[in-house]
Amino acid sequence: MNNTLSTTDPRTKLISSKLKKEAYKADALIEVLHTAQNIYGYLPIPVLAYISKSLHLPPSRVYATVSFYHFFSLKPKGEHTCLVCTGTACYVKGAQQILEKIEQVFHLKPGETSKDNKLGIQVARCVGACGLAPVVVLDDEVQGNIVSEEFTQTMKEKMGLL
Repeated sequence: MNNTLSTTDPRTKLISSKLKKEAYKADALIEVLHTAQNIYGYLPIPVLAYISKSLHLPPSRVYATVSFYHFFSLKPKGEHTCLVCTGTACYVKGAQQILEKIEQVFHLKPGETSKDNKLGIQVARCVGACGLAPVVVLDDEVQGNIVSEEFTQTMKEKMGLL
């Protein structure tokens, strides 16, 4: 696997443009990572190395930032994304049952993406919508008061599997 970015790749040029706009400042790390993830759909290791070098940051700091925030991903997330909140309120109201039902129906565990890249499952410690617990974010749409049986049906419909 090639571990370097092509300087002729238009995606690399877009990241370079963002780095230049931010004046190569280390405190622009999160903005640059957002740009890169929007371009690639996830953050490949060569992209992280390029950002690290460009911002004069140790790779450990870049990786720590990516792994700390749930909205960054080191793997492709899938055409459809399902983020299950596992914060205290959501957990108490059935988040684990939702995850188990998703695993049963789609054969995916948190952090996995289907082989056809159609669906990716993620978890977050809290999405900040505790009053709607349990909460799932399906393709950037927050859905609250989830019932696992009904929700997997909704997922199938949204993905065109029915």
